[in-house]
Amino acid sequence: MQPRCMRAITPSDFLLLICYKILLMRDGRRSLPFAKLYGEVAVLRVGLFLPANFSVLSFAPVAAFETANFVAGDRFYDLHLVSENGKRIANSLGGTVDTEPMQEHSYDTLLVGATGEIVSPTPRTVAVLRKAAASARRIASICLGAFTLAEAGLLDGRRATTHWARAQELQQRFPKVRVEMDRIFIADGPVWTSAGMAAGIDLALGLIERDMGQDIARATARTMVVYHRRAGGQSQHSAMLELDAKSDRVQMALAYARQNLREPLTLGKLAEAARLSPRQFTRVFRAETGQSPAKAIENLRLEAARFMLDQGRLSVEEIARATGFGDRERMRRSFLRTFGQTPQSIRNASHPLSLI
Repeated sequence: MQPRCMRAITPSDFLLLICYKILLMRDGRRSLPFAKLYGEVAVLRVGLFLPANFSVLSFAPVAAFETANFVAGDRFYDLHLVSENGKRIANSLGGTVDTEPMQEHSYDTLLVGATGEIVSPTPRTVAVLRKAAASARRIASICLGAFTLAEAGLLDGRRATTHWARAQELQQRFPKVRVEMDRIFIADGPVWTSAGMAAGIDLALGLIERDMGQDIARATARTMVVYHRRAGGQSQHSAMLELDAKSDRVQMALAYARQNLREPLTLGKLAEAARLSPRQFTRVFRAETGQSPAKAIENLRLEAARFMLDQGRLSVEEIARATGFGDRERMRRSFLRTFGQTPQSIRNASHPLSLI
């Protein structure tokens, strides 16, 4: 598959693109995805930085970019495996791969792979990453790769995530980073971070969507036979799984609640769905889940509302009604109490106004 043109994107190209987008926004029109605007003149160089003994799942996001090329019928992404010195790098399975020295090129997008354990990068790696990040349009980490970005100071003052089992450690070691411990991935300006290794695919699909539009991203996910796409704001945990109800009766009540979030879910209705008296239901529910029915329902509503906010299709008021909060002020108070952020803040973070 041959690209239509291999001309690199220059600063002048970006300036023209920004002006184009500003004009369209002023006129109230949506701008074209990046690749549709520049697909005729640019190939975007993507580098995957591999540390020693990297997890082979670090390749998963690159596979998404490769698939996007196949779906688009052209090579919009020029993919490279890079490392600190450009030598053969060992992976978690004991094999090796050839890499290029990262400093040989500049990159549109630089991905940072991860190992199975937290390993501090060498001073040279930190220096190379800082230099590469200064010229790249965006930089992203996969799973524990967030620790590498943090060591390089690239996450200071930014929102970031990593695998839930190490998120607290990331916050403790790097207090300047605003760690959100329960996100699939986060985009904070030009810096993206993902949760677990497989979440790197969701992050890559998000990057592809920014570049090439929703249709190509959706087709890429469909070709890879993955869900399009788990939202960045989606929890790393499921509220239903967290409840871990064991009896059929409590599970029936929770299923009823999830299917009827829009409706008033009174204790009486939940008990009726479980075929128990309200008193029996309350006792059994708390014994199995460790929560009151009211708190569990609020968590289900919060999970559904946060997912809808990330999708960006409904207004905050519509989401409040659809998830049973009733009005946006009640939902706002619940979000502040649970997440420390308003629904509008979470929506803005998931759908930032990006000029490029």
